[in-house]
Amino acid sequence: MKEKEDFKVVENSTNELQMRIEEKYRDLSKGQKRVAEYVLDNYDKAVFLTAARLGEVVGVSESTVVRFATQLGYKGYPEFQKALEELVRNRLNSIQRMKVTYGRISQSQILETVLQSDIEKIKQTLNGIDHSAFNQAIDTILNARKIYVLGIRSCAPLAAFMSFYLNLLCDNVIAVNTNSSSEIFEQLIRIGEEDVIIGISFPRYSQRTLKALEFASKRKAKIITLTDSVHSPINIYSSCNLIARSDMASIVDSLVAPLSVVNALIVALCMKKQEEVIGTLETLEQIWGEYQVYSGDELNRIEDNSEV
Repeated sequence: MKEKEDFKVVENSTNELQMRIEEKYRDLSKGQKRVAEYVLDNYDKAVFLTAARLGEVVGVSESTVVRFATQLGYKGYPEFQKALEELVRNRLNSIQRMKVTYGRISQSQILETVLQSDIEKIKQTLNGIDHSAFNQAIDTILNARKIYVLGIRSCAPLAAFMSFYLNLLCDNVIAVNTNSSSEIFEQLIRIGEEDVIIGISFPRYSQRTLKALEFASKRKAKIITLTDSVHSPINIYSSCNLIARSDMASIVDSLVAPLSVVNALIVALCMKKQEEVIGTLETLEQIWGEYQVYSGDELNRIEDNSEV
C-alpha cells in the first residue's frame, strides 16, 4: 500500500474505522502509517493482537500503536480494537468467521462466553438506542396503510417473528417472501407513500435487502431499519434507524439484541392498541379452543371425552 496524500481504503464499503483512517492518514507519523496499512491489509489477524504484539509485528513500539489509536479519535487501544472487531465482522466470509471464533473462545467456556456476549450486546443496545427513533417507528407503523416486513437469510427468522405478532395487532401486514429477488419486487409493486417497510439486515449485509429498500424509497414509502450500526448500508434509505448490537459466534449470527428490540416494538404497539388487541385475542382464544390449536386444548378435550 503506497504512502500518498490521496490514500483511499480499497473496499466495497467503508465502516467507521476505515473512514477515520482515511481522514487522518496524512496526519499520521511514518510509524503510525505502517500500523494503519497493516491493519487494513490484515484486519483478520490484527483483531487478535495486543498493542505490544501489533507493534512487534509491524516493527514499531507499543506506544506508537497506542498513539495511532488515539490519533484516530479513540480513547485508547481497547476502544480501537472494538472498532476493529466491527470491521472484521462486516468483512469476513464464513470460513474466516469460524477461525476468528476459534481464536477468541476456548472449548471449555463456549456456553459462558456466548451467553455473556449476548448479555453484553443487549446492554450496549439499551445504552445506545435512540428512543425518539423507537417512538417514531411506533407512530409510523400505527399510521401506515400497509406494513411490509423484510429480512433475508439469517435475518429471516426475525422478520417472520415480527410479522407473526404484527399480524395479531394489525390487519395490513405483509411478510415479504424472499425466495428470489424477482419475487421481492413483485410483492412490493404496490408500495407507496402511505405505506411503511421495515428492513432488517445485519452483517454480512444482504444486497437484496438494500435493493428492496431502494425500490421502496423511490416510491416514497416510509422506511424503518433495524440494523447494527449507523454506518450500515441500509440506513441510506431510512428516516428511522433502530440500532441493535449483534455479534458473530462462529458461522452463527447472534441476533439476541435485535430480537429484544422487536419484542419491545410489539409490546409498545400492544399498549397503543389495547382494546383492539384484547378483542382480537378473545376471538382467537375461542378459535384456538374450538379447533384444538394448542396441546392443552387437546388434553382437555380427551379428558372431557373420557368422562362421557
